[in-house]
Amino acid sequence: MSEIYNSFQKYFEIVIADTHELLEIVYRLRYQVFCLEHGFLDASAYPDQRETDDYDDHSAHALLRFRSSGDFVGTVRLILFNPSQPEKPFPVELYTQIDPALCNIKLLPRQQVAEISRSLVVKQFDRRRGERRKPAPKEPSQDTVATVDDRRSSDRRSSDRRTTPHLSLLLMASVMRMSAKYNIKHWLFATEPALNRLLGFYGLDFNPIGPPVNYHGIRRPYYMKVEDALNKMHSDYYDAWEVVTDCGQYYPFPSVRENI
Repeated sequence: MSEIYNSFQKYFEIVIADTHELLEIVYRLRYQVFCLEHGFLDASAYPDQRETDDYDDHSAHALLRFRSSGDFVGTVRLILFNPSQPEKPFPVELYTQIDPALCNIKLLPRQQVAEISRSLVVKQFDRRRGERRKPAPKEPSQDTVATVDDRRSSDRRSSDRRTTPHLSLLLMASVMRMSAKYNIKHWLFATEPALNRLLGFYGLDFNPIGPPVNYHGIRRPYYMKVEDALNKMHSDYYDAWEVVTDCGQYYPFPSVRENI
C-alpha cells in the first residue's frame, strides 16, 4: 500500500452520516463553513444554526473525522435521484448552463446519476482558500494539516503528494463509498475550476460541460463517468486510486466485482 493511503488511514476516518445525530453534525458544519467562515449564505436565514435544503432528504451524507482529536473536519453529500419526484432537476441543472452537446443529462439513466454537493473542509484544515485567489498554477499546491505535520505549507514539495493526501481527495473517497452503495455510475459537480484542477492532480479532473457562472462565487458544471475515472486512476494514479476506492473495496462496485 502507498504512503498516501497509509497517511489517510492513520490520520483520518470517513464516517457515513446515516443517523440523526450524525446528520445534525453535517448540517451544523455546513452552517459554520458556508454562513460564518465563507459568507456564501446568509446566517440569519438559519436561526437554528443548521444549513439544510430540500435536497437533503434524498441525499447520502458523509463526514471526515480527524482521528487524533475526534473532530469532524469536513463533509460532502451525494444528491440522489428522487423516485417520488422523478422529474426534479439536480441543482447543477438549475443554477448552471449545461451544453447538451457536451453532456446530455436527459440521456443518462437518472437512477444512476448523482450530484456531488456541499463539499467542505472547516477553516482550520482548509488551505484551498489561498489557492482560489491565485492564477491557474501548472501544479496545484498541496493541502497539509498543521496538527498532522508541523512543517509550513510553503515548505511542501510536489513529492509530498505521495505522503499527504489533500482533504478534497478524502472527500472524494467518501463520495466513492456512497456511490458504491447506491450504484451510482455518473457524477455531476458544480464547483470551482481551481478545485477541479487540484483533483486532476490525482487523476480526478472532471469534464467541463458548460461555461463558468457566478453562483456563490465562480462555479462551472462538470461531468464524470465513474468507471472511466477510476480506470484512469488505476492505470496512472494508483496511489490515489487506493485512497478513493479503499484499495479496491469500493471499485469495482461490490455488486459486479465477481463478474470482472
